[in-house]
Amino acid sequence: MRLALAILAILGLAAVSLFVGVEDVSPAALISQHADRDALLVLLASRIPRTLALVLSGASMAVAGYIMQMLARNRFVEPTTAGTVESASLGILVVMLFAPGLPIFGRMIVATLFALAGTALFLQIVRQIPLRSPYIVPLVGIMLGGVISAVATFLAYRYDMLQSLGAWTTGDFSTVLRGRYELLWISLALTGLAYIAADRFTVAGMGEDFTTNLGMNYRKVVSLGLTIVSMVTAVVITTVGVIPFVGLVVPNIVSLALGDNARRSIPWIALAGAGLVLSCDIIGRIVRYPYEIPVGTVLGVVGAAAFLYLLLRRGTRLA
Repeated sequence: MRLALAILAILGLAAVSLFVGVEDVSPAALISQHADRDALLVLLASRIPRTLALVLSGASMAVAGYIMQMLARNRFVEPTTAGTVESASLGILVVMLFAPGLPIFGRMIVATLFALAGTALFLQIVRQIPLRSPYIVPLVGIMLGGVISAVATFLAYRYDMLQSLGAWTTGDFSTVLRGRYELLWISLALTGLAYIAADRFTVAGMGEDFTTNLGMNYRKVVSLGLTIVSMVTAVVITTVGVIPFVGLVVPNIVSLALGDNARRSIPWIALAGAGLVLSCDIIGRIVRYPYEIPVGTVLGVVGAAAFLYLLLRRGTRLA
């Protein structure tokens, strides 16, 4: 019953998203006998694709963050705190420099490979250092991401592509149109794959020795998880840019209520991620109406506040 109510809430937010914007697309105008053709065109070509992109991006990035937290065994890890996002952005920049005519699917593949390499490097570094505090892991990821981002910024500055890099990496759904978001359906398929493998991720989150004693191949489970995270990150960045904090905040909030059972948590995490991104996008369209604040900026403010709360709450519990 609660899950059904959550789905209804997401549908309600999606309905609000369809009718909020500069162009007047009211339900009355759409169902009237003399329906406004321009309003119908905006609805079909812009509003519906945008809403679907918001739902798909939010749900998949939240689940990707949860998988990373399970594999790294740390609640403060997600693609934006593990160098994954920065690595994918570097991959996109390399494509823009050396193969600008590559189709968007090809850009996604390159970004996935870079994201996979960056995430694997992060996990390798984490395994080599003593972890006396749970805060060390995200700090290592942030530093690694800073180094990779510095390399990308240097290359972009060297070849006069800073503006292009910023446009690619800023989380913004205002340019989403029919025919320019369909790649995100891949992220939905990957989210479904994560749900199928949920029990494996739950076991892998208990450590390599425990997983091996149960007869599972720990390295294969980790490789599957890293592939899902890297592909989801690459698809989202290639399509709409960076969406910060979703994979960090949402899994932590859900885990407080449901625990660490991945099969039970993933549907709730996907719904909460979609709801958070939808809500922030609606706020961004309303706050400075008729102008629009990118959803990445709104999420940066909301996510940073939620992240600080989680840090303080965890610090209190540890004390």
